[in-house]
Amino acid sequence: MNEVLILYYSRGGSVAKLARQIARGVEEAGAVARLRTVPPVAPVTTTCAPPEPEEGAPYATQEDLAECSALILGSPVRFGNMAAPLKHFLDNSGALWASGALVGKPAAVFCSGGTMHGGQESTLLSMLLPLLHHGMLIAGLPFTQAPLSTTQTGGTPYGASHVAGEEDDLPLSEEEKVLAKALGRRIAELAARLSSNAGLP
Repeated sequence: MNEVLILYYSRGGSVAKLARQIARGVEEAGAVARLRTVPPVAPVTTTCAPPEPEEGAPYATQEDLAECSALILGSPVRFGNMAAPLKHFLDNSGALWASGALVGKPAAVFCSGGTMHGGQESTLLSMLLPLLHHGMLIAGLPFTQAPLSTTQTGGTPYGASHVAGEEDDLPLSEEEKVLAKALGRRIAELAARLSSNAGLP
């Protein structure tokens, strides 16, 4: 059975909420959702991160990337870019890049930001760059998803998104939930099609 890695960093909790909706979509498509997060980083390291977070998803390893059939990557918006902890994790995936471990696997991205126009789309696009270097097959959300044309909150053709509010306290809108689940289903279905055709070089 195909396993889709949903890898994210969530400081205030909104990215994690979006990740859980994506996981539901993955499971609706008959695949397994593997939820993983990454530890925070700091300019000065005083203590090592614990081996597992106290709550929520376990910390990801490079083996999670290698073992997955597909990847869906999530981050909060940081000045129109992905958050440092997620980039730090990807920056350490050079061995997987050298071996081509992710080549031909489908991938998608999602994010959450405080405001409607605070850099969500540029964050999503920034997250695609390392995935392209890994040779992954990028998929977004097509406009056959009707909520893309009606949403007054998050949701883009580049990936699922959420407008969390400046206090990171706004709940997911119905459109955001629908689009997040649609993204999960789409990536799981693509992974199933590729595995049945023995993948791509």
